[in-house]
Amino acid sequence: MSESPHTAPKPRVDAASAGGDDRKGARRGAIFIGFVLIAYLVYLVVTGQFAEFVEAMSTVQGSWIVVASICMVFYIIFGVVAYAIAVWLDPESPVGIRDLISVEAAGTFFGNLTPMMVGGTPAQIYRLTKAGQPVGEAGATQFTRYIVFQVSLVLWAAILLAVRLPFFTSLYGDMTLLCLFSFGGHVVLLAGLFVISLCPRFVIRVAHWAIGLAERVGGANDRTRGWRTYVDTEIYSFSEHFKHAAVHLSSMGVTLVVTMAQLACLYMVPYFVLRAFGNHDVDFISCLAAGAFIQLLSSAVPLPGGTGGAEGGFALFLGHFFGASATAGYLVWRLVTFFGPTIACAPLLGLRSSHHASIHARWNRLVHGGKSSRRASRPARAAGAPDAPQASTAAPSEAPSRQAGPSRRHRGQRIRQTSGGITVSPSALKRRKPKR
Repeated sequence: MSESPHTAPKPRVDAASAGGDDRKGARRGAIFIGFVLIAYLVYLVVTGQFAEFVEAMSTVQGSWIVVASICMVFYIIFGVVAYAIAVWLDPESPVGIRDLISVEAAGTFFGNLTPMMVGGTPAQIYRLTKAGQPVGEAGATQFTRYIVFQVSLVLWAAILLAVRLPFFTSLYGDMTLLCLFSFGGHVVLLAGLFVISLCPRFVIRVAHWAIGLAERVGGANDRTRGWRTYVDTEIYSFSEHFKHAAVHLSSMGVTLVVTMAQLACLYMVPYFVLRAFGNHDVDFISCLAAGAFIQLLSSAVPLPGGTGGAEGGFALFLGHFFGASATAGYLVWRLVTFFGPTIACAPLLGLRSSHHASIHARWNRLVHGGKSSRRASRPARAAGAPDAPQASTAAPSEAPSRQAGPSRRHRGQRIRQTSGGITVSPSALKRRKPKR
């Protein structure tokens, strides 16, 4: 099916200067994570816990591990759906579904391998620009998605802190205050993002003041002038696109619900891992809260993969549930939520959509295409000239000649339709003599 000119997507661009994939940072993070894993295994051998680890692993029920892995698959799927909703708002966006799978995979892969997941955002912007979005629009799409993700994270944390914080405080005391500090940090970050989105002039004035201070210290140069140009264009572009997305409150609400479901898939994994180790009496809500608290702690640690925060959070919030199998439980949980998704996302980084039709246009064709085509064909059949659309543009004086029918034509009359209209032979113009 050919594309309508009204839904033709914007031309694809090659955004080599969009920030790149940060491959060096991801490579360093992968090496660091590999050393951490080796050090962890050496620690088990040195401390004599390796036999207990092997024994605990021998009792694992694989079916529950499969369920936990399916949760992580849905975590990726919900992420793609959330991006698709954001892209659908732009009828001319050239980004396709396979492009969005690559975008989500890039966020997971490079985010897991960089400190505090800082490599995920530029990698996703880069993948969006490679799919054809301009840098400003790609940044707006990504940061709007990031804001919704942060809102979902804060909402989940607020709900679970209110429901289960007293339970964990009674078990671990003041150590659980770390969750409150991490929660406060996410709230401050979210507030800053809203300021950038809703008050671009204020942000630009502050940025110009900071750039002016840098120029007074080091002197003006091409770099600082480039900073000013970037601030003047990209901040407004980001703010406008975020406001455009915020106007569609229903779509933003659906995106929020999808992102909440995405985080729920991540938070449910500890529960299924506990079931895999034979712990069938655990409370589901407590496991959900433990998964959220671990995420809060690990995201605040400035090391690749949240190393240190993930181990400490697991020992603090889930060690009580696992008991003697905590060491094996940690490794299985880490394999399902970190190592497995990182490895699985690597082959998806190069996916690209083979077509240029926007998601909005494809959705409209899927939902309304058949009905609109049938409606468009009915007037042509009713006019009696499905193969001659030019007749509808003829002058009003010619209508009686077409509607007269063969019974009123003269014997020598010839009517022929051409690209310029209707031609009547000269013999047809002779008037008949009136009868006396």
